[in-house]
Amino acid sequence: MPGLVPPSRDDILRDVRRALDEDLGSGDVTAQLLPPTARAQAHVLTRQDMVLCGRDWVDACFVQLDPQARIHWQADDGDAVTAGTLLCRIEGLARALVSAERTALNFLQTLSATATTTAAHVDAVRGTRARILDTRKTLPGLRLAQKYAVRAGGGHNHRIGLFDAVLIKENHIAAAGSITAAIARARALHPGLLVETEVETFAELREALAAAADRIMLDEFELHELGQAVAEAAGRVPLEVSGSVSLERVRAIAATGVDFISIGALTKNVHAIDLSMRIDVVDPHD
Repeated sequence: MPGLVPPSRDDILRDVRRALDEDLGSGDVTAQLLPPTARAQAHVLTRQDMVLCGRDWVDACFVQLDPQARIHWQADDGDAVTAGTLLCRIEGLARALVSAERTALNFLQTLSATATTTAAHVDAVRGTRARILDTRKTLPGLRLAQKYAVRAGGGHNHRIGLFDAVLIKENHIAAAGSITAAIARARALHPGLLVETEVETFAELREALAAAADRIMLDEFELHELGQAVAEAAGRVPLEVSGSVSLERVRAIAATGVDFISIGALTKNVHAIDLSMRIDVVDPHD
């Protein structure tokens, strides 16, 4: 996908090293059955339609165990591929290929699942103004990886964490005393950051509009209420929908004219893509 930029190499290596350490521990005792210099070739197939994501993580898994390993990809991150498609061929030490296999496929099946789910939601709202956003409901330790997968699926990132945007929710409002007070405090403390506030009623929506929030999140509004909220905002502030969003409902939500739809299920309800890696050739001699 043109313009798709993955996390930094350091971030990817940190993910991969942690995952390999978790799996390998003191060493792969089964891989030790293979001659240490034996080389192998393998291939990875998808058993279902998918949007590919995770190439850099897969590459790092194999290269960490065999610096001379070579991975030849047949598709790019962000590409839609059909069941039965050959995704890549791998060449390297046989021990490295079998030891890295599960970790590499775990990354590929999980990130491709997020990209695939995102793409389905993006396709569902195509032709409307709505953009599909992710949330912070990511798998622990894989925030940047899954946020990248959302982009691979054609979606957009909400804030990365608690540091790069202000999102005022009901507990913040209660503690601050009002939406107006919370927004004013946020502006004073963080003048360079986007300030978004959640609202649950039309009274709160009007207060947020008067306080000039940068974005307003409509939490659990009924479908007919969303159109009314769009009319009241009249383009003054971008509106985001959050809560009870499903693939079946997302088109109707987008049709109300809202600007953003944030969906936790893109990253937290992932159903791993069904992949298969098979060894093709083993050469016992170096």
